[in-house]
Amino acid sequence: MTDDSRTYEQMAAAIAYIHAHHLEQPDLDAIAAHVHLSKHHFQRLFTQWAGVSPKRFLQYVTVEYAKANIDKTRSLMALTHEVGLSSPGRLHDLFVSLEAMSPGEYKTGGAGMRIFYGIHQTPFGRCLIAKTARGICNLLFFERCG
Repeated sequence: MTDDSRTYEQMAAAIAYIHAHHLEQPDLDAIAAHVHLSKHHFQRLFTQWAGVSPKRFLQYVTVEYAKANIDKTRSLMALTHEVGLSSPGRLHDLFVSLEAMSPGEYKTGGAGMRIFYGIHQTPFGRCLIAKTARGICNLLFFERCG
């Protein structure tokens, strides 16, 4: 097995581990130990291969889970504990930094929010970009025709 193949397998295993254990909010040590790397070497390799740090990747997975379950929970406090965060403030901060809206605003479908959008040409094709006063809340690429 080549070094690249081995690293690919380790990063795939790390991603699978994060997905399987995201409700436990595993720390860098736990994820690195799972793939048998030092935390510093793992951090560098994961960021190189995934394009984001392991912590940021876990945040994305956490928010996606919260978004998928926000209507099924009885309260944001319950959802906060379900996703393994210590306080509603942490869930709020994750939503604001990754979705440009609070969990409550997301739950209401952005009711009452001003969301600006436009279609733009990029090197990857046309895309729709939507933003709130806090930042980009959606980016959607259109399929290329022809």
